[in-house]
Amino acid sequence: MRLRRKPGTIEYLMASPLVVNEPEEWQGKWQEYFANNNPLHVELGAGKGKFITTMTKLFKDINYLGVEKVPEVLLKAVKKAERIEVNSLAFLMLDIFNLPQVFSPGEVERFYLNFSDPWPKNRHAKRRLTNPKLLDYYRTILKPGGEIHLKTDNEQFFEYSLNQFALKGWQLQNICLDIAKRGPEFNVTTEYEEKFRAQGMKIFRLEALNS
Repeated sequence: MRLRRKPGTIEYLMASPLVVNEPEEWQGKWQEYFANNNPLHVELGAGKGKFITTMTKLFKDINYLGVEKVPEVLLKAVKKAERIEVNSLAFLMLDIFNLPQVFSPGEVERFYLNFSDPWPKNRHAKRRLTNPKLLDYYRTILKPGGEIHLKTDNEQFFEYSLNQFALKGWQLQNICLDIAKRGPEFNVTTEYEEKFRAQGMKIFRLEALNS
């Protein structure tokens, strides 16, 4: 479903101190941006912001960036973040395919892929966030031993992602086929996850290590 454009959205985002307007200028300098040496975790597709704002409140010794390309969705995340006192969170209005222009090799410790669009049709496979091209981007940007944490409600996308990670030689761990039955002890939810679990849907999860 395509979101209706909301007047003033871009202007609001560009004026917000939580949005980095020209992220390319901070490539290789994100610790300088946050004015500390803390690890950098990035959520790719931050949605309405529940996950990343919760993580920011729980882990104050980690810097967080939320990447979202849809302005109207990013607006919701930014407004949510504005209601809490944080100095280790920022947002990028960015297409994920442009990540190499924003991050230097080894600059990120962890990526989160939470309920990414599965793009179920085969002809759209190149748009999936675990396609081979993007996995190569992630591998370069992640530090050695860095991780990708993925959650989805779509079993076909999960199987596709497992196969792509395996083909690219990533080390897989903590594979979960139903979080409700056998998930991790610690699990921060997203808006989508709460909705899907309330409907009794399975949530799949994996961790992939940049070995």
